[in-house]
Amino acid sequence: METRIAGFARRPLVSIVMPVYNTPEQWLRLCLDSVLAQTYPHWQLCIADDASPDPRVGEVLAEYAARDARIKVVRREVNGHISAASNSALEIATGDYVALLDHDDELAPHALYMVAKALDERPGLRLVYSDEDKIDEQGNRFAPYFKPDWNPELLLSQNYVCHLSVYDAALLREIGGFRVGFEGSQDHDLALRATARLSSDEIGHIPHILYHWRAIASSTALSGTAKSYTDDAGARAITEYLHARGDIEAAVEPVTGGYRV
Repeated sequence: METRIAGFARRPLVSIVMPVYNTPEQWLRLCLDSVLAQTYPHWQLCIADDASPDPRVGEVLAEYAARDARIKVVRREVNGHISAASNSALEIATGDYVALLDHDDELAPHALYMVAKALDERPGLRLVYSDEDKIDEQGNRFAPYFKPDWNPELLLSQNYVCHLSVYDAALLREIGGFRVGFEGSQDHDLALRATARLSSDEIGHIPHILYHWRAIASSTALSGTAKSYTDDAGARAITEYLHARGDIEAAVEPVTGGYRV
C-alpha cells in the first residue's frame, strides 16, 4: 500500500470529522487508535468535544492530540448536540475531503487508503462510500452490509450511504454542513442534500468493509429503536428533499428498517 500511495497522482488530505460527547474511555481509545493505525498517512482528525461533563474525555483527547499533530481538538463551551458539534469539528477541518466518524466506532486500517485509491482512479468523485459491518463490545465483527453502487431510490428509504462516507469538503460547505434540528438523522439529511447537487458519475461506491459500527446498548447499530427521535428527523429530511425537487408530491412514513415513500 505504501508503494502504491507513492505512485498516486495526488494524495489529498482527508479530514476526519468526529463529534464527541461523554464517550466511555475504552471505546474512545479504540476509535482513536483505529485512526492512528491508518495505512494512508495524509489525514487529520478534527474532534469537537460537545461540552462533555466527564473530565476524562478531555484528558484522553488531550493525550492523543499531544501524541500526533494531525489530531486537532476543539471543546464547545455549551452542549449543542451532534449537528452543532459536527459543524464545530468541520470548522477546523482543512482537508480536501471530509470523512465522517462516530466517537465509539472503528475504521479498518486500510480505510483511508481505499478512499485515496478510489479518488486517484476517479478524480471527479465528490462523494465516496464503503461497505460496513458492526462490532460488539468484545471486538467480534458481524452483520456485514454489502451495499449497491449509487442507488437514489434506496437512499430515500434508508441512509445506506452511512459509513464510511467521504465528501468533497467544498461540497459540504456549499450546502452549509450539518443542519441543527435533524439530530439523529443528520447524516441522512446531509447525504440527501449533498447528492441532490451531484451527478451519478460523481458518486462512488467502494465495495470493501472499511467501517466497524459499535453495537452497544445505546447505539442504533444494535437496535433501531435506541433513538426513536431519529425516525421523525429522517422522515422530515426525506420530505424536504422531495419537496425541494418541486415535481414530487409524496408522504413519508417510518417503517421497520427505514422509511416508506
